Amino acid sequence: MNNNRNAMVSGKIQDQLLEEQKQEIYEAFTLFDMDNDGYLDFHEVKVAMKALGFDLPKAEILDLIDQYDNDGRRKMEYNDFYVVVGQMILNRDPLDEIKRAFKLFDDDNTGRISLKNLRRVAKELGETMTDDELRAMIDEFDLDGDGEINEQEFIDICTDN
Repeated sequence: MNNNRNAMVSGKIQDQLLEEQKQEIYEAFTLFDMDNDGYLDFHEVKVAMKALGFDLPKAEILDLIDQYDNDGRRKMEYNDFYVVVGQMILNRDPLDEIKRAFKLFDDDNTGRISLKNLRRVAKELGETMTDDELRAMIDEFDLDGDGEINEQEFIDICTDN
Protein backbone atom coordinates (compact mmCIF):
# COMPACT_ATOMS: atom_id res chain seq x y z
CA MET A 1 0.00 0.00 0.00
CA ASN A 2 1.17 3.53 -0.68
CA ASN A 3 2.94 4.77 2.47
CA ASN A 4 1.14 8.16 2.51
CA ARG A 5 -2.26 6.51 2.20
CA ASN A 6 -1.26 3.94 4.82
CA ALA A 7 -0.31 6.76 7.22
CA MET A 8 -3.63 8.55 6.62
CA VAL A 9 -5.65 5.39 7.19
CA SER A 10 -3.56 4.51 10.23
CA GLY A 11 -4.15 7.97 11.72
CA LYS A 12 -7.90 7.72 11.17
CA ILE A 13 -7.99 4.28 12.78
CA GLN A 14 -5.81 5.53 15.64
CA ASP A 15 -8.37 8.27 16.35
CA GLN A 16 -11.42 5.98 16.22
CA LEU A 17 -10.28 2.88 18.10
CA LEU A 18 -10.68 2.61 21.85
CA GLU A 19 -7.47 2.24 23.86
CA GLU A 20 -8.57 -1.28 24.78
CA GLN A 21 -8.93 -2.19 21.10
CA LYS A 22 -5.49 -0.78 20.28
CA GLN A 23 -4.02 -2.84 23.12
CA GLU A 24 -5.79 -6.01 21.89
CA ILE A 25 -4.31 -5.55 18.42
CA TYR A 26 -0.82 -5.03 19.86
CA GLU A 27 -1.12 -8.02 22.19
CA ALA A 28 -2.37 -10.30 19.41
CA PHE A 29 0.51 -9.28 17.15
CA THR A 30 3.20 -9.76 19.80
CA LEU A 31 1.69 -12.98 21.13
CA PHE A 32 1.50 -14.65 17.73
CA ASP A 33 4.80 -13.33 16.32
CA MET A 34 6.22 -16.72 17.30
CA ASP A 35 9.74 -16.14 16.01
CA ASN A 36 9.84 -12.52 17.29
CA ASP A 37 10.97 -11.17 13.93
CA GLY A 38 8.51 -8.25 13.93
CA TYR A 39 6.42 -9.85 11.18
CA LEU A 40 3.53 -12.28 11.00
CA ASP A 41 3.54 -15.01 8.38
CA PHE A 42 0.31 -16.50 7.01
CA HIS A 43 -0.28 -18.89 9.92
CA GLU A 44 0.52 -16.23 12.52
CA VAL A 45 -1.83 -13.73 10.84
CA LYS A 46 -4.61 -16.33 10.70
CA VAL A 47 -4.31 -17.24 14.39
CA ALA A 48 -3.93 -13.61 15.52
CA MET A 49 -7.01 -12.55 13.56
CA LYS A 50 -9.00 -15.51 14.88
CA ALA A 51 -8.01 -14.52 18.44
CA LEU A 52 -9.43 -11.06 17.70
CA GLY A 53 -12.69 -12.57 16.44
CA PHE A 54 -12.05 -12.63 12.69
CA ASP A 55 -12.09 -16.06 11.08
CA LEU A 56 -11.11 -15.32 7.49
CA PRO A 57 -10.64 -17.86 4.70
CA LYS A 58 -7.10 -18.65 3.59
CA ALA A 59 -7.43 -16.82 0.26
CA GLU A 60 -8.58 -13.62 1.96
CA ILE A 61 -5.68 -13.67 4.42
CA LEU A 62 -3.18 -14.27 1.62
CA ASP A 63 -4.72 -11.37 -0.34
CA LEU A 64 -4.34 -9.07 2.68
CA ILE A 65 -0.72 -10.11 3.18
CA ASP A 66 0.04 -9.61 -0.53
CA GLN A 67 -1.63 -6.19 -0.46
CA TYR A 68 0.83 -4.96 2.16
CA ASP A 69 3.88 -7.03 1.16
CA ASN A 70 6.51 -4.65 -0.21
CA ASP A 71 9.49 -7.00 -0.20
CA GLY A 72 8.11 -10.35 -1.38
CA ARG A 73 8.49 -12.06 2.01
CA ARG A 74 4.74 -12.78 2.28
CA LYS A 75 4.72 -11.43 5.82
CA MET A 76 2.88 -8.58 7.52
CA GLU A 77 4.55 -6.04 9.78
CA TYR A 78 2.83 -4.54 12.83
CA ASN A 79 1.74 -1.22 11.28
CA ASP A 80 0.04 -3.02 8.40
CA PHE A 81 -1.57 -5.55 10.75
CA TYR A 82 -2.80 -2.63 12.87
CA VAL A 83 -4.36 -0.92 9.84
CA VAL A 84 -6.03 -4.11 8.57
CA VAL A 85 -7.39 -5.29 11.91
CA GLY A 86 -8.25 -1.78 13.07
CA GLN A 87 -10.36 -1.25 9.97
CA MET A 88 -12.04 -4.61 10.49
CA ILE A 89 -12.86 -3.69 14.09
CA LEU A 90 -14.33 -0.34 13.03
CA ASN A 91 -16.44 -2.08 10.36
CA ARG A 92 -17.91 -4.66 12.74
CA ASP A 93 -21.67 -4.84 12.92
CA PRO A 94 -22.63 -4.47 16.60
CA LEU A 95 -25.55 -6.88 16.15
CA ASP A 96 -23.18 -9.54 14.80
CA GLU A 97 -20.94 -9.00 17.83
CA ILE A 98 -23.89 -9.45 20.20
CA LYS A 99 -24.91 -12.66 18.41
CA ARG A 100 -21.33 -13.92 18.63
CA ALA A 101 -21.30 -13.18 22.37
CA PHE A 102 -24.60 -15.04 22.76
CA LYS A 103 -23.01 -18.13 21.20
CA LEU A 104 -20.21 -17.98 23.78
CA PHE A 105 -22.83 -18.34 26.50
CA ASP A 106 -24.88 -20.92 24.56
CA ASP A 107 -22.13 -23.55 24.40
CA ASP A 108 -24.64 -26.40 24.16
CA ASN A 109 -26.28 -24.81 21.07
CA THR A 110 -29.83 -24.83 22.42
CA GLY A 111 -30.53 -21.28 21.28
CA ARG A 112 -30.98 -20.31 24.93
CA ILE A 113 -28.85 -19.32 27.90
CA SER A 114 -29.76 -21.60 30.78
CA LEU A 115 -28.80 -21.47 34.44
CA LYS A 116 -26.14 -24.08 33.61
CA ASN A 117 -24.70 -21.85 30.84
CA LEU A 118 -24.67 -18.78 33.06
CA ARG A 119 -23.07 -20.73 35.92
CA ARG A 120 -20.27 -21.89 33.57
CA VAL A 121 -19.58 -18.37 32.29
CA ALA A 122 -19.57 -16.93 35.82
CA LYS A 123 -17.09 -19.60 36.87
CA GLU A 124 -14.86 -18.95 33.81
CA LEU A 125 -14.84 -15.25 34.70
CA GLY A 126 -13.90 -16.03 38.29
CA GLU A 127 -17.23 -14.80 39.65
CA THR A 128 -18.57 -16.56 42.73
CA MET A 129 -22.32 -16.24 42.46
CA THR A 130 -24.99 -18.43 43.99
CA ASP A 131 -27.57 -20.17 41.85
CA ASP A 132 -30.17 -17.83 43.37
CA GLU A 133 -28.20 -14.79 42.17
CA LEU A 134 -27.76 -16.29 38.69
CA ARG A 135 -31.46 -17.26 38.56
CA ALA A 136 -32.38 -13.67 39.52
CA MET A 137 -30.30 -12.41 36.58
CA ILE A 138 -32.14 -14.73 34.21
CA ASP A 139 -35.55 -13.88 35.69
CA GLU A 140 -34.93 -10.15 35.26
CA PHE A 141 -34.50 -10.45 31.49
CA ASP A 142 -36.58 -13.56 30.70
CA LEU A 143 -39.46 -11.83 28.93
CA ASP A 144 -41.26 -14.98 27.76
CA GLY A 145 -41.08 -16.64 31.18
CA ASP A 146 -39.48 -19.90 30.04
CA GLY A 147 -36.66 -19.71 32.61
CA GLU A 148 -33.94 -19.09 30.02
CA ILE A 149 -32.64 -16.21 27.90
CA ASN A 150 -33.17 -16.58 24.15
CA GLU A 151 -31.15 -14.72 21.54
CA GLN A 152 -33.65 -11.87 21.14
CA GLU A 153 -33.83 -11.36 24.90
CA PHE A 154 -30.01 -11.28 24.97
CA ILE A 155 -29.95 -8.71 22.14
CA ASP A 156 -32.46 -6.61 24.09
CA ILE A 157 -30.25 -6.78 27.20
CA CYS A 158 -27.21 -5.64 25.23
CA THR A 159 -28.99 -2.85 23.37
CA ASP A 160 -31.14 -1.51 26.23
CA ASN A 161 -34.37 -2.29 24.39
